[in-house]
Amino acid sequence: MTTPKFAAWFSTPNVAGIEIVARAGYDTVIFDVEHGSFDLADLNRTIPFVKALGMTMLVKVGAPERSPIQQALDFGADGVIIPHILGVAQAAEVCGLAKLPPLGDRSLAGGRTMDYIGFDAEWAPRHNRETLCLPMIEDPAALDDVEAILALDVVDGVFVGPGDLFARRGGGGYVFDDVADASLRAIARAARAAGKPWMMPAWSETEQRLAIEEGAHTIGVLQEFTALRLAFSGALASAKALAS
Repeated sequence: MTTPKFAAWFSTPNVAGIEIVARAGYDTVIFDVEHGSFDLADLNRTIPFVKALGMTMLVKVGAPERSPIQQALDFGADGVIIPHILGVAQAAEVCGLAKLPPLGDRSLAGGRTMDYIGFDAEWAPRHNRETLCLPMIEDPAALDDVEAILALDVVDGVFVGPGDLFARRGGGGYVFDDVADASLRAIARAARAAGKPWMMPAWSETEQRLAIEEGAHTIGVLQEFTALRLAFSGALASAKALAS
């Protein structure tokens, strides 16, 4: 069984927090720009900081649109996680924005990714290989199209959003049940068949066990705010127990 990479999930540009998870031994940092408080200056400052600490840097961009995808990659992210993919046709168009021509339609930009010098004929294909485009499987339509999405040349793997995926299934919320289990394992099988990685946030032990069993490449194991809540609540509970 291949050991997965483990990711810490951030919703703010928390420099001390990033340094802490590096020291704790995390492999990967995921920035949730879609639901977080990052602006462009934050990304420009913190993406290279994460990489300088030796961790992989993935950015869940704010929307399936050109600017947020290109900006995250131009600032040096190792990959983009693209939300709100509704099927293979949209995935082909949107994921092409993460790949340089002739593979895709990402616009060239000077700066960090070109070592502040420029590029030669080998730079674009190498950069396309080294940066990941990960459409999210968080809608039933994308789940139905997962094999076709994984077959796209502009797609390097998929990132599952279990909460939205199963809430949109009609239950009104995410409960890890037999349908969720079967759906996640089906995504994993499709990724293995395509020879591409799959990733997901797995906040519970049950989800983590499934992700490990099914060969997930990267598993998000803790979110920044949850870590703070657990740490502060635990410390307070311990102090109150001593005082009682």
